[in-house]
Order: sequence, then C-alpha cells, then structure tokens
Amino acid sequence: MTQNDLKVEWDAGFSVDVAEIDTHQKKMFDLFNELIDLKQKNAEPKEITNIISEINDYGKQYFSDEEKILRQREYPDRDIHARAHRRFIKSAISLRREISEDVNNLTLDTIVTLRDWLVEHIQTNDAMYVPFLRIHKYVEDVSGKK
Repeated sequence: MTQNDLKVEWDAGFSVDVAEIDTHQKKMFDLFNELIDLKQKNAEPKEITNIISEINDYGKQYFSDEEKILRQREYPDRDIHARAHRRFIKSAISLRREISEDVNNLTLDTIVTLRDWLVEHIQTNDAMYVPFLRIHKYVEDVSGKK
C-alpha cells in the first residue's frame, strides 16, 4: 500500500451542504493525511503524539459544532448521532494513551481504521441528516425566518 492509497482527499461528494461542517471535514482529512505522512517517514514520537492530540481536540470541536446545528434544527436522531461521535473521540483518546506509552503502538492499520470510521460516518450517518437540513433551510427561506 502506497502513501497515496492511504490518503483521503475531500471532494464535494462528502459535502453536507453546511459550509461550517464541510470545513471541519476537510480539516479532519488534512489531519489524518498529515498523520499518515508522519508515520510513514518515522517522525519523532512527539510530532506523532501532537497530531493525534490535534485530531482528538479538533474532532471534539467539529462534532460539537455539528451537534449544535442539529440541535438548533431539531434533528430527531441527533442523540444517536452524538453517541457515534463519542465513540470516535473515545477511540482517539485511547489511541493517544497507547502511543504515549510507545509510539510504535501506532500502526498504519490503526490510522486507517480510525480514518475509515470518519469517512464511513460522513457517508452514512451525516448523509442521513442532509435531506432534513435541506428541507429545514427551504422552509426557513420560504417563510423568511432564520
């Protein structure tokens, strides 16, 4: 598997039609791609630990912002959606703990598994709320409310 096979580039197919969330998705992809680069070039343990921490911290911000939008628009499955986010954060925290003991505990497979969770979440769970938000936006636009 080459480095480019491991990387995920954001494209419009991932969009949820909410600029703020799309921006968060792009940043998360960039962070995972950076982590892949660091791992493949056998970077210093501190660099790898720092990027894992950044994925964790930024992931919390991203999910918090997304959940806020879903709450504001009264998305009916927002609690289920939030639980999925918690599982990701728990995995990222666990990974950070594992590599703080020994950076060699971080494998490309581990990175890809966590990254794939995010991609799958965007393509399935996030895709489920897109029609709901589109209808909500349409109603707001027609009624003149925001």
